[in-house]
Amino acid sequence: MPGPKPTGSATNWELTGNVVIFDSNASPQDQRMDSSPQLRHIVQAMAEQDPTKLPTPSSCTADFCLVPIGTPTASVSKEVAEVQRLLKKSGVKYSMHSAGTTIEGTWEECMRIIGQCHTMLHSNGVVRIQSDIRVGSRTDKKQSFDDKVSAVNKLLAEDKQ
Repeated sequence: MPGPKPTGSATNWELTGNVVIFDSNASPQDQRMDSSPQLRHIVQAMAEQDPTKLPTPSSCTADFCLVPIGTPTASVSKEVAEVQRLLKKSGVKYSMHSAGTTIEGTWEECMRIIGQCHTMLHSNGVVRIQSDIRVGSRTDKKQSFDDKVSAVNKLLAEDKQ
């Protein structure tokens, strides 16, 4: 059974029930929408008309590792500490681990913060930085990185019984 038909042009969509308005003239933060299965036909229609106007996912989890290249020593703990201070000031939810940092927020927030980490390290004299980034998003339910870890820990706890 097809869902409700989108109304308006490629730059303005409205869906009764789940009102989703997308305006290509809006700021990037306002160009997000959840592409839940009920809204799939809207996203597909938008992609057919102009894929460059598609919104980004409304939330994501990003795991990133910045690798400063050409630092005076092999140790990068100083640079990692600088990144952690920036993340703390940003207010974004984050968790440092031995091989990087996981953050969650909107797509734009996560990408902006990773870019700001690059800029900060460059401004501190690091001339080259490589980043490994993994980003996940989902539309079927909200799930934080804490939720993911808890789900695995719950299964492991069952092993002890």
